[in-house]
Amino acid sequence: MILEMKVPSPGESIKEVEIATWLVKDGDYVEKDQAIAEVDSDKATLELPAEASGIITLKAEEGDAVAVGAVVCLIDTGAAKPSGAAPVAEAPKAATPAPKAEVKAEAPKAAPAPVVAAATYASGTPSPAAKKILDEKNIASASVQGTGKAGRITKDDAVNAVPSMGTPTGGNRSSERSKLSMLRRKVAERLVSAKNETAMLTTFNEVNMSPINAVRNEYKETFKAKHGGLGLGYMSFFTKAVTRALQLYPDVNSMMDGDYKIAFDFCDISIAVSGPKGLMVPVVRNAENLTFRGIEGDIKRLAIKARDGQITVDDMTGGTFTITNGGVFGSMLSTPIINPPQSGILGMHNIIERPIAVNGKVEIHPMMFVALSYDHRIIDGRESVGFLVAVKEALENPIELLMDNNPLKALEL
Repeated sequence: MILEMKVPSPGESIKEVEIATWLVKDGDYVEKDQAIAEVDSDKATLELPAEASGIITLKAEEGDAVAVGAVVCLIDTGAAKPSGAAPVAEAPKAATPAPKAEVKAEAPKAAPAPVVAAATYASGTPSPAAKKILDEKNIASASVQGTGKAGRITKDDAVNAVPSMGTPTGGNRSSERSKLSMLRRKVAERLVSAKNETAMLTTFNEVNMSPINAVRNEYKETFKAKHGGLGLGYMSFFTKAVTRALQLYPDVNSMMDGDYKIAFDFCDISIAVSGPKGLMVPVVRNAENLTFRGIEGDIKRLAIKARDGQITVDDMTGGTFTITNGGVFGSMLSTPIINPPQSGILGMHNIIERPIAVNGKVEIHPMMFVALSYDHRIIDGRESVGFLVAVKEALENPIELLMDNNPLKALEL
């Protein structure tokens, strides 16, 4: 019996996928539920499992875009599983050719050796007139082949010399043309759309990270031991600060829908993470109700799924606000692009010790620039600046504003 395997629907809005990689070859025997291919949709990379055991016949090539529901391979379920590789037949021995009569070949005559002019002090040396011309052209005499007596560089050689625009050094100068994955193409399309279709603006502030560092240094080892190796990172503090600011400035937690504004009474925070297939933005649901432990656990779970290529469409669907951390790659300052249809995104950056004024004195503190990009069609300057100031206030006073003056209880220690 021949089973037709069709592309399953990864989600309601997805009409087409791309064959990223075949994990089997044409004619292989596959087991039921064995992963036979990786397919890219515009939201995620998914594995395609075999629906039955049998010999597979591929009907699409890597890189092909196929519609949801189209046949991509056939499986002959009646084929027996091969017991092993077939023995290699011994190659027949070639008949011994009859000896040919020996023919004496005439030895080739040696070509006459080229006459090489003996090098002298004049070889490669410009005449006075030639030297003046080469100096005016800023050309080294060593790069000019002299045609004069004994290899001397003549005036005509200098006049005809052309300045080098870069001499190939023999290094690799190859290039490679490869098609972007469907996911990467969709990300590019969405980023360009966000730039073209929103009134995007970015406002900046800076945060003194000393208070958060003090809390982490005091409790991170206890937190890790209590919660099964879970780290107490910066992202949980930022997520808590963001959800607090979104409740204070709800316009930042809304989005445009034609002539209407959709406001949300929950905070689904999209966390931008880097995966093998590019940028992924999984969502931490109802982050406003999560503890530090809950946020750190959810972020770790989603990051592992993204790293292992197991992230799903559902993991990345929705989201009312995004946080991206370019600081892990060393970025000092950037203007992050809105993740549509959301109206705001917060950019974190690297932490650098800088001198700042504290109570009239210069002190050195670990400082981070933060950036809020927002859609000015729906968020005004008062809300955007107020939101970012609220984030700054919470991060610089985490025990009072994020932990209700009880770090042990907030960290579940």
